[in-house]
Amino acid sequence: MALRKIITEEDPILRKKSKVVTVFDANLKELFKDMLDTVNKAQGAGISAVQVGILKRMFIIFDHKDPVFIVNPELIKYSGINKITMEGCLSLPGKWGDVERPNKVWVKYQDQDGNIVENKFTGFVAKAFCHEYDHLDGILYVDKADKLFNSYEEYIKYKKSQNKADDKK
Repeated sequence: MALRKIITEEDPILRKKSKVVTVFDANLKELFKDMLDTVNKAQGAGISAVQVGILKRMFIIFDHKDPVFIVNPELIKYSGINKITMEGCLSLPGKWGDVERPNKVWVKYQDQDGNIVENKFTGFVAKAFCHEYDHLDGILYVDKADKLFNSYEEYIKYKKSQNKADDKK
């Protein structure tokens, strides 16, 4: 197991644009293995290479518990905006926010061997794809969040107060 340090929001690398991957070799697979070990240890829903300090257009998300290794992704189209839901990030520990994301995304990317893959992701997986995809362009979820919270407890308290207000209507 090779764990990588997860870069946090103070590091300016998170705001840089990642570079296209052109070499698909054992080093790329080793980086993916390290990223998988790191995201599993952190119990995250995904991780991009930039979050471990590598400016490459690649990330991992989970489609039902199975990791999907994504290189040089393209977002082809999307539909069905999710209602605004809670989002967090391994690079912004302890922070949460309400972010609007598509419910379905049609994407094109390369796998670890450089093969072209076309896929459709829905629900939480579509949201995770968009979150990690944004990382590749230096965008953090806090840039898109309607509301931000400094703890999960603060977020839950706010949501409960909103639900009570909605129930009174």
